[in-house]
Amino acid sequence: MNKAVARGARAWLARRAAPLLLVVTAAGTAAGGVAWLAGAGRAADVMWLGVAICGLAYALWAAVASIVHGRLSVDVIALLALAGAIAVDELLAAAVISVMLASGRALEDWAAYRARHDLSALLARAPRTARRYRDGSVETVPLDQVVAGDLLLVAAGDVVPVDGTLAAAAAVLDESALTGEALPVQHGRGDALRSGTVNAAGPFDLRATTNAADSTYAGIVRLVSEAENAQAPFVRLADRYAMWFLPLSLAVAGVAWALGGAARAVAVLVVATPCPLILAAPVALVSGCRRRRAAGSW
Repeated sequence: MNKAVARGARAWLARRAAPLLLVVTAAGTAAGGVAWLAGAGRAADVMWLGVAICGLAYALWAAVASIVHGRLSVDVIALLALAGAIAVDELLAAAVISVMLASGRALEDWAAYRARHDLSALLARAPRTARRYRDGSVETVPLDQVVAGDLLLVAAGDVVPVDGTLAAAAAVLDESALTGEALPVQHGRGDALRSGTVNAAGPFDLRATTNAADSTYAGIVRLVSEAENAQAPFVRLADRYAMWFLPLSLAVAGVAWALGGAARAVAVLVVATPCPLILAAPVALVSGCRRRRAAGSW
């Protein structure tokens, strides 16, 4: 029981770490700014230091997680910039980097949540059974027992269970889940019908041309599931960018240290922190998800 509680607590923390970090860092940075404007410089430094430490801890966790999974992400540069800024007492810069890092992570987590939600919705509406004609009567069978050639009955309001051809004079289907088309579509005898559409009129007969595993809707569910577990191409590009940008930044910072001391080296790292890239990838991902949801298709 204790292990289950611990696993649940870790899962809860993993889902909410980035949003909580964003709230803490944004509020702490803003509060520090208000304190500085009010002339309380010491209090502002304390607040910014707290924000920076939070960002540093999260950046360290993210960098270690990336390395464990065999990739080097742009979080490593943010980690070094945060550590250096704290070391040379540039606390406002460290706080701003922390907010940038938290914002990017919170957007990524939101996009992942939307992907899980949409996949759950797809799975929830997937049919589990089909009405099949057998010996002059209709029987309800598990969907995995349907094979190509079976004659099926699709009742009003049912989701078409497998791909097939219309064996009735006419059918009206709601295809919005697949195509985004808001208006029902009318089909005639012999038309190819795709699984995942909804019968928007009276019952009709369907001659199956595939089994459930090879149907259109099953393919969509597989694609969405694979997409949920895979990195978007531009995220992979950002990580490849980090592979050469990190050593280059360290080399330039080393030269700056040799010529002008630690403060200049930290300045290089702060400037090199790819905050636009940290934010650009999740913003693009979220925008793509919203555009696709607005279109209503997959």
